[in-house]
Amino acid sequence: MTQLFEDLIAQPLAVNLLTAALEQQRVAPAYLFSGPDGVGRRLAAVRFLEGVVADGHPSARQRRRLEQRNHPDLVWVEPTYQHQGRLLTRSEAEEAGLSRRTPPQLRLEQIRSIGRCLARQPVEAARGMVVIESAESMAEGAANALLKTLEEPGHGVLILLSAAPERLLSTIRSRCQMIRFLRLAPDAMNAVLRRTDAEAVDPPELLAMAAGSPGALIEHRRHWSGVPTALIERLGALPNAPMEALALARDLCDGLDGEQQLWLIDWWQQRLWRLGCSASSVRRLDQLRSQLLSFVQPRLAWEVALLDISQSN
Repeated sequence: MTQLFEDLIAQPLAVNLLTAALEQQRVAPAYLFSGPDGVGRRLAAVRFLEGVVADGHPSARQRRRLEQRNHPDLVWVEPTYQHQGRLLTRSEAEEAGLSRRTPPQLRLEQIRSIGRCLARQPVEAARGMVVIESAESMAEGAANALLKTLEEPGHGVLILLSAAPERLLSTIRSRCQMIRFLRLAPDAMNAVLRRTDAEAVDPPELLAMAAGSPGALIEHRRHWSGVPTALIERLGALPNAPMEALALARDLCDGLDGEQQLWLIDWWQQRLWRLGCSASSVRRLDQLRSQLLSFVQPRLAWEVALLDISQSN
């Protein structure tokens, strides 16, 4: 049965708990997979549900259906953006070219659909299956609706994935079996990354930002590749004169969307630490991030921040 989880690296505690549940046929109504993003929580959910559907055995067919989200008894819920009366996932919002400064949310109508799913008879599997990504992103109304579902779970199995379980209602946490996932040690992280790109040489700032999460590093690589090299070089060198700072602010706002700008702030903070710049410059970037998230005019916020930082270094 451990073959189900053979590609889940460096998570022995989680594998042992999930394997035992399948072997003993004691699957709980609800689980909370907690831990950093990008360390295998989503993969573990798919493999565990594969075991639920296939009586504890690996099944290539069921794995493919679960991975593609086309199993009739599976509901996979992701946080969404609201746009013109439609709910769009992060990937759909990217395809639509939406500006995304604020993070997506799990919404009340999405949580209500989960209750309806678990209340009906499953089509093929022995029980309905629900996975909720970024469960901590629920607003109060959605969280209360989920709590009602957890109080009467029926015969389904519900898996919450959360990088910040402390932000969930304590009553929700108490109704779920906690499965903890840990950050990976460097050797284990390298083993995962060799599967994706054995030739990649990552800047030290990206490795620091990933903090033991292969999935986070892959996401940081994606952002890194989307930022023009010229902008990276100009930020790394720091503007030396007011006109340079103003021109850089203009080019950053013209060339990058809101999400890219927020990511670039995280990268630049790591860069400033490595360059030995003043702590006040790093704190100034915290203020810039807050301003962008508060919908201050981006170019003005960047201009003032770059002028402040150029004068303090």
